[in-house]
Amino acid sequence: KDIMSGVTMTDDIFANLSLFKNFDQAQLDLLRQIFVSCDCHSQTIVFEQGNPAEYLYLVALGEVLIRYKPDDGPIINVARVREGGVFGWSAIIKRRTYTSTVECATHTHLLRVSSADLQSLCEKYPETGTIILDRLVDAVAERLRATSPEMYALLENSLRSGVNCPGG
Repeated sequence: KDIMSGVTMTDDIFANLSLFKNFDQAQLDLLRQIFVSCDCHSQTIVFEQGNPAEYLYLVALGEVLIRYKPDDGPIINVARVREGGVFGWSAIIKRRTYTSTVECATHTHLLRVSSADLQSLCEKYPETGTIILDRLVDAVAERLRATSPEMYALLENSLRSGVNCPGG
C-alpha cells in the first residue's frame, strides 16, 4: 500500500530543511520535481522490513521510529529520526529490500525520492546531484556518530557507489 498522497510541499518548509539550503531557485525547482511529500498520522507504517527498497525518505516535520526484527529475537527499537533526518537509504545503496520497519511516532510530514529519480538527477545535473549526495551522507552520518569509523566509511562508500554523479 502506498502511503504517499502527493501533497504539495510549501516553499518555506522545503527551503528551510538543511538538505536543501543554499540551492539557487533553479536547483530547488529541480529538487521539488523529484521529492514527493506526504502527511502521515501517528502509527502509520511507512515501510516494513523486507519490503522492496525503492525510496529514500526525509523527515520534514515530526518523528519516525525505526525497528529491526532479527530472525532469532524480539523486535529492537533502532533509532528515532526527527526533522531533517533521513531513512530508507537501502534504496540508494542498491539493496533489494529494506532492513528495518519504519513507523511514524507522531503526525509526520515526509519527503521521499525514488532511487531512479535521484540517479537521473545526478546524471542530468551532476553539480546539484553531488551536493545532494554529500548532504545525504552527512545526514546519515548524524545518526551514526557513535558508530565505529569503519562502519561510517562503509556506509559512505555504499552511498557514493549506489548513486553515481559524473564528476562527483
